[in-house]
Amino acid sequence: MIRVAVSGAGGKLATPIIEAVTAADDLELVGLYNPNRAGQAMAGLVVSGSRDEISADVVVETAHPDVVFENLEAWRDAGAAAVVGTSGFTPERLERLRDLWGTGTPCLVVPNFAIGAVLMMRWAAEAARYFEAVEVIERHHSTKPDAPSGTALATAMGISKGGGTSSEHGSELVEGARGALVEGVRVHAVRLPGLISHQEVAMSNAGELFSITHMSTSYESFASGAVLAVRKVRDLPGGVHVGLDAVL
Repeated sequence: MIRVAVSGAGGKLATPIIEAVTAADDLELVGLYNPNRAGQAMAGLVVSGSRDEISADVVVETAHPDVVFENLEAWRDAGAAAVVGTSGFTPERLERLRDLWGTGTPCLVVPNFAIGAVLMMRWAAEAARYFEAVEVIERHHSTKPDAPSGTALATAMGISKGGGTSSEHGSELVEGARGALVEGVRVHAVRLPGLISHQEVAMSNAGELFSITHMSTSYESFASGAVLAVRKVRDLPGGVHVGLDAVL
């Protein structure tokens, strides 16, 4: 039985993960952390406002990017493995996390827990090198705290590593019109009410356009990948790993 705690309890991502952990026969939900909801009852537990009260084999971290490093430092010190669903891990933030976390226990940063999104990122990285130009267009709900999304950042980094790039012809009449540049790949972030998670990777050669699209219509789409990560993260070597691919 794997003892699991969830940080960021009550959030949009944390809620379906808590439900999935509770429903799993081989997982035991033993702790919930969120100082903004301390004292509230969820899933048969009381949400804690103190990191010192959390004791688990694996902590699923879903809190806001502003506090994620402080939380992860506490989980590291407690000897727990971590599965990180918090968005916004740029290359610079990943390096900061590697320095912070060390190699004692495994920490898995997952830009997107949806299986379809993982396949989209993998196939985009493989396909992009065969096309002259590639761009990423991601659409999320208007309250999302960061842009680009973690999925878009990971997609762009994977495309760049695989040899894909964006066209850089022309100039911007308005700054930002061509989107953000992530390791040579253009990323466009759209924020609208009512959306959850939608991403397109568009590629083209002369005379052809190829597009890979993934859309989550419910936060439940993230639950199965999160449970898989919880089950497998302790099998990884100590240190920071990126992507659900590491446990698929």
